[in-house]
Amino acid sequence: MNGSNLIKEFVEDDVTSALDILLSSDESDKIISSAVTISKAFGTDSSFADIISSEEGEAKLISSYKKNLTLLVQKTWVEKSDEAVKEQVVYQLDNFCSALEQKKYTEEYKPFGQTLSDVVYLMFGNQSRTKEFEEYALRIDPEFGIFWWYVQSLPDSNSWSSEKCRIVLLLGMFFLANY
Repeated sequence: MNGSNLIKEFVEDDVTSALDILLSSDESDKIISSAVTISKAFGTDSSFADIISSEEGEAKLISSYKKNLTLLVQKTWVEKSDEAVKEQVVYQLDNFCSALEQKKYTEEYKPFGQTLSDVVYLMFGNQSRTKEFEEYALRIDPEFGIFWWYVQSLPDSNSWSSEKCRIVLLLGMFFLANY
């Protein structure tokens, strides 16, 4: 599947442009503006701009993310062979949220992507690791599919500033905190 073409059936051009800007820009205003545009495509009623503009909003997002994702993982039925993955995800989630509370955004960028991949694997099984999964996610739950497109668009590693990592991480967390 060509995800870049399919995503255009689900989001406006300004969202795909915002992702390009978010990934390529080093300018704080452009990064924030792009992240806010993408957040609106997730279909939540919350305001991402309000969350990232205050320490209280960020702390509440981290708390909601941890609670919602922990609940999601704990309520997900898995094969006996995946019980260890489930336990590992809860452990990783605790460490991730604690590190974010200490403002360790750059250090937590890579673990964030790995944990999300594991969570989605627990939810959807081996199908989540196929190239067709992005299309499947978009078709069964467009808002989740848009979120997954966002996550899959992120590079495995980067040399971004701490502030850019902060915005990128919080944007990914924003969807799941409200899912």
